[in-house]
Amino acid sequence: MYELIPVAAAPELDAEAEQRLVEEWPEFIFHDDVVSQYRDRRRSYFSDWEFYLVDDTRRLIGGCWGVPLPWNGTVPDLPGGFTDSLVRSVDSYEAGAEPDTFVLMAAAVRNDEQGKGHASRVITAVKQQALTRGLTRMIAPVRPTLKSSYPLTDIAEFMTWNREDGLPLDPWLRTHIRLGATLLAPAPTSQTITGTIPEWESWTGLAFPSTGTYVIPSGLTTLAIDKPSNTGLYTEPNIWLRHA
Repeated sequence: MYELIPVAAAPELDAEAEQRLVEEWPEFIFHDDVVSQYRDRRRSYFSDWEFYLVDDTRRLIGGCWGVPLPWNGTVPDLPGGFTDSLVRSVDSYEAGAEPDTFVLMAAAVRNDEQGKGHASRVITAVKQQALTRGLTRMIAPVRPTLKSSYPLTDIAEFMTWNREDGLPLDPWLRTHIRLGATLLAPAPTSQTITGTIPEWESWTGLAFPSTGTYVIPSGLTTLAIDKPSNTGLYTEPNIWLRHA
């Protein structure tokens, strides 16, 4: 028996969650400067949209979080991606705008519980939470797990790749599609991450001896290094899906 519970209801799981629910994410993804500027306000306004998935012994299995925002249901009105969703949710809240859409920003399952259908449980449960609480839609800027094997392929092309059975080649996209989601659009600039060259070397474990374009571990696209300015620029692409 599994249950999606509010993070605030289980503070004893916080330390474990900070370790176990980020294991599959590359370090560089946590260094989006705009996300950092909005993080505290997001947590203040939308802490009730953070959840843990636990079993009947209250063991941490997975978790997710998201934000509510206004969206008119059309592709042109989609946020630019992950970062823009965060910005729109906070800015619209402060402006008094009424949200009608839940954006599932991230979902994760601990390494030793993967392959057991828990990701589907998280997505299904949080969708029900959103609908029960009066939001009419759920969308997600999805980070396709297989894309890092094809960093030179445009995200718009990648999202068209299917297996012989018609399902997406990417396993994380398949999970969403099997739950009834539909592909909406690519989000080629979902996050923009900049850092010094030493920072990028620390985040990736690679050396960047000259100006150029580099393939990096877990990167969905390439990293641009500029030695004279001591900077690295990475623009993360995602794929928009709609669940409701």
